[in-house]
Amino acid sequence: MGNVSYITREGLEKIKKELDYLMNVERPAISRLIGDAVDKGDLNENAEFAAAKEAQGMLEMKIYQLENIVANARIIDGANLNDSEIRLLNKIRIRNKNTNKIMEYIIVPESEADLKNGKIGINTPVAQGLLGKRTGDVVNISVPSGEIALEILNISI
Repeated sequence: MGNVSYITREGLEKIKKELDYLMNVERPAISRLIGDAVDKGDLNENAEFAAAKEAQGMLEMKIYQLENIVANARIIDGANLNDSEIRLLNKIRIRNKNTNKIMEYIIVPESEADLKNGKIGINTPVAQGLLGKRTGDVVNISVPSGEIALEILNISI
């Protein structure tokens, strides 16, 4: 059993769809590749067989990981959120005090992080530094490139 994974309903549905695809499309395809390679004879010198077995191992590992996430998933209910301080699923508007650049993010579970779409994972240094803070707070956060000062402009749901 793995650790509890907090996830949105949409994120869980996405993982379930991927799991279904891997189990019902990819797994049979790899099985066919292995069967075709076996039909070609000597397995000791059969590169196709070795490659198919390696792909099967990677696929089974991915399926196991996704099954574990689904089994341990706890849906995050947005109805219980508030905007008094930064928490998971809050939309935040922050300003980098060094560059005056304004950014907007939603803090999401790690499995749903997508920086290009403004979704930062809860375990990132920025999200960790902002959790529990309120509008108007200025927070100094250590990141790999140094330290940044962020001012919280707005928190919403």
